[in-house]
Amino acid sequence: MNLGIIGQAAGLFAVTNIDDILILALFFAQGAGHRGSTRKIVIGQYLGFTAILAVAIAAAFGATFLPESAIPYLGLLPLALGLKAAWQAWKNHRDGEDTEEADAKEGGPSPLEVAAVTFANGGDNIGVYVPVFATAGVGGMSVYAVVFLVLVAIWCFAGRFFATRPVIAKALSRWGHVLLPLVLITIGLLILVQGGAFGI
Repeated sequence: MNLGIIGQAAGLFAVTNIDDILILALFFAQGAGHRGSTRKIVIGQYLGFTAILAVAIAAAFGATFLPESAIPYLGLLPLALGLKAAWQAWKNHRDGEDTEEADAKEGGPSPLEVAAVTFANGGDNIGVYVPVFATAGVGGMSVYAVVFLVLVAIWCFAGRFFATRPVIAKALSRWGHVLLPLVLITIGLLILVQGGAFGI
């Protein structure tokens, strides 16, 4: 196995997924204290990233089942989830419900919510991965895929690590109900605007 390709794959993953650590930390903070929430978040992250990988590999082989023009509209997924989370936080605040109590009722994010955000946030990654995969050949593409999937686990660990540091955990438990919707809405809007969706 070529160490150069492994290094390139690791670098490419890190550069294209650096923002995922913040999102994962917010998800882990939201799921803190709930049994099975870590497993749900990791499953969701793998589902979302596997979908990104599948689309990129298929596109590298010439399949275009996700048209280039459709990628910007993936921003609607995190935007909708962010608006839902903001509505929930506002409703809890209006009803005088403690945010920690509300989080306890919700049980943290579901695997599908995490997968949707991961996939939508990685829509631009597909555009970067396709030419790299196309020139790497089947062998090189396999190395990239394996390295990426190993690094997803490390990213999940890093997100959980940051979410459980006392200072960060305290800040996230206090402000997470505001930060998560804000981050999701921002990501959604950035994807829509940068992609030129709706002629923006």
